[in-house]
Amino acid sequence: MTAPGPDRTDRRTAGIVVLGLLAGAAALWGAGSAPWFTVGVPTATRGTVSVSATGAQLQPVVTAVAALLVAAVAALVALSGIARRLLGVLVGAGALAVVGLTLRLVAVPPTAAELASARAGLNAPNAPQGVGAVTATPWPWLAVAGGVLALAATVLLVVREPRLPRLGARYAAPGAREGAADTDPDRAAWERLDAGGDPTVGPREGEN
Repeated sequence: MTAPGPDRTDRRTAGIVVLGLLAGAAALWGAGSAPWFTVGVPTATRGTVSVSATGAQLQPVVTAVAALLVAAVAALVALSGIARRLLGVLVGAGALAVVGLTLRLVAVPPTAAELASARAGLNAPNAPQGVGAVTATPWPWLAVAGGVLALAATVLLVVREPRLPRLGARYAAPGAREGAADTDPDRAAWERLDAGGDPTVGPREGEN
């Protein structure tokens, strides 16, 4: 049984990176739209009402990094080499920030006044005292999971980048592809192998 070739493995890895970034973006966006903490607030006419603040209200970086992940997937089509590695480092730093800030918020929940100030339409000076403990929901953990997933995808991107295909290469003009092969011996060898040639010998005279 013949083992799958390196080119197939590279494409599979690229697909895993893309799926990881998109799944991380979806998790972060969903978590940012959901309530993270709730607290009971007494009112003059309705008694005690439950007030909550979403992840985006408490940690705007969550939805910002979700948008960054989607933009990174689009950038992967055009970038390669050191530029693609730098993109991975940038996106990984954003994902790590989400994980760290969310874990800190879970460990030290906001006070009732902070929760009120984060929620639109409520002012911190008007937040009543003695409204009870602030209750956390499970949604912050979805943000942590999304950040970890995106971080793992970016680590895979940075480590395996030399073996990943340039996703937009198939759409490049023939002359552009030939120029890239001339400047990248590894890519030239793979292209000769795909064409049925022997990558261990140089091109014959007259062969371009």
